[in-house]
Amino acid sequence: MPRVDFRPKKGLGQHFLLDSKITKKILARSRFGVSDLVLEIGSGRGALTLPLARSVGHVVAVEKDRYLAESLEQKLSGAGISNVTLINDDILSFDLSKIFPAGSGKIQVIGNLPYNISSPILHKLTENRSLIARAVLMFQLEVAARLTASAGGKAYGAITLLVRYHANPTPLFEVSKEAFYPRPKVDSMVIELNFEQPYPCQDVNLEDFKRVVRGAFVHRRKTLLNSLKGSFPPWTIEMLVKAMKECDIDPKRRAETLTMDEFLCLASALRIDKRPSN
Repeated sequence: MPRVDFRPKKGLGQHFLLDSKITKKILARSRFGVSDLVLEIGSGRGALTLPLARSVGHVVAVEKDRYLAESLEQKLSGAGISNVTLINDDILSFDLSKIFPAGSGKIQVIGNLPYNISSPILHKLTENRSLIARAVLMFQLEVAARLTASAGGKAYGAITLLVRYHANPTPLFEVSKEAFYPRPKVDSMVIELNFEQPYPCQDVNLEDFKRVVRGAFVHRRKTLLNSLKGSFPPWTIEMLVKAMKECDIDPKRRAETLTMDEFLCLASALRIDKRPSN
């Protein structure tokens, strides 16, 4: 258990992994190699950091909490571990391109993510996808379900499609809330995001794809036509109906029933450079 004089900060979403068996399982399923360069998001008290450092080439651990960063620095020194660069900073504002030297190859990522910033971190990673090979991350179970959902389910949504466009998500295993201190209200799941396996069909403009996906789910209980209508000014009803006809999509369907390929078709049919000029 953590020292009694340390109080986890609720505002930082701190839940520390205590079960060493889970730690070993995460590292085993991550399949990191002895020469890999690994970014750890939120090193906390070092439950992952120390064993990770003993199995890979180099670790850059980014921790926002100054107290935890200083405490972990002492632990690493006491354990004689020298291949960890500990950075006291906010991962959301940290420049990932400065982590490792140019030419060192793509980085691996690992982390027990604070629940309150899991979506911004996903956005950060997808924006920096050219730097990343794989990410092994722990999410709350509800978010994990969204990332791995299939079309037609309640969990299927914009985040499912926007992440899958850039990376292939694979659920690894669930983790009980009992494995953490303080104990969260929900269970978690470890997921691998493979950025070297993006969705195979990407012959559309990314911004067009984002607009279609976000517009389709902005009112997910409405029909696709009604949800897209007015979500982006150049799209008129006539344009939307024509695009859906091109893609053989019934305008009365809801967004959650459309597959990735159907969304890609819509994005191509509604691309900005096809809009009528004034």
